[in-house]
Amino acid sequence: MTYMRLRIPAVLACAWLTPGAAGCRDTQASSPPGDPSGREVNPPAEIRLDYATYNLSSVVLHRQGWVEQELGPGGIAVRWALSQGSNKANEMLASGAVDLASTAGASALLARSNGVPLKIVYVYAKPAWTGIVVGAGSPIATVAELRGKKVAATRGTDAFFFLLRSLRAAGLGPDDVQLVHLQHADGRLALQRGDVDAWAGLDPFMADAELREHARVIYHDGDLNSFGTLDAREEFLAKYPALVQRVIALYERARRWSLDHPDEAAALLAAEAHLELDVATRQLRERTVLDHDVGVPGEALRTALAAVVPILTREKLVAPGADPAHALDELLAPAAAQAVIRGSLP
Repeated sequence: MTYMRLRIPAVLACAWLTPGAAGCRDTQASSPPGDPSGREVNPPAEIRLDYATYNLSSVVLHRQGWVEQELGPGGIAVRWALSQGSNKANEMLASGAVDLASTAGASALLARSNGVPLKIVYVYAKPAWTGIVVGAGSPIATVAELRGKKVAATRGTDAFFFLLRSLRAAGLGPDDVQLVHLQHADGRLALQRGDVDAWAGLDPFMADAELREHARVIYHDGDLNSFGTLDAREEFLAKYPALVQRVIALYERARRWSLDHPDEAAALLAAEAHLELDVATRQLRERTVLDHDVGVPGEALRTALAAVVPILTREKLVAPGADPAHALDELLAPAAAQAVIRGSLP
């Protein structure tokens, strides 16, 4: 597999939604899917998309203006919102503030389990964007040594699930550490200040801490991450399926462009996230996969999310009576991506 490693961090990541959070329910709507040209019969006046530094393709689209060029002539305005993490992206989807947003797959599953009517319509990357990070002078060398220590993490994100799985692999549980719930950038700052002993890091913040502060990643395993997914509000997908396909086609254009122009892609990420170029390059070349198990949400994603299902229940991350396994059965909506990637669009 080629690691272009476009594992991006930029807002990365993942959102925490409390069980039963306001705005977590929506009703499905349906309308004629569109005409044979692939355009909606009654398109919306605008489409609301997020961009996040952990989603390279979203950064490329936001910077290059390709969505506006594609949709503007048809009278569809484009409104962008920055996601600071999967948890924040899920909150925007739950409130209806955006129509499509970037999360980790595990975060999408968490939100769906807690009643947010979203569907995964596209896989934008297979990232290895998380790790357990300690300060340069820390004596801690293994996850097992975190017992009794303060560990920062962004609840509900891939970094948070990575931490839980890493602790379990080391014979520990969440009660064996002092969890400090902070957004990704704040967790990095807390580690830098010495307010916490370790941090469940996310790129690009993690790469920046390594290169600028000589922070050390004591544990890193890409197989414990849950893919980067583009999620759509279920109502929007049902009402505007052709428009969702057009957005996915633009995502595919951005993904291919990033593979063909890695230096330019790194420069765009660095500019968007206010990073030094070497940080963006590390994130993309070492920690982001853009050409394997991406595109159509399929079995690789389902298998990764199935491993998260018991964690959601065991750690009481879902509402009483919620069924994450059933939520997973309803979560993946591959048809739009299949239409784009298999070339069936006009």
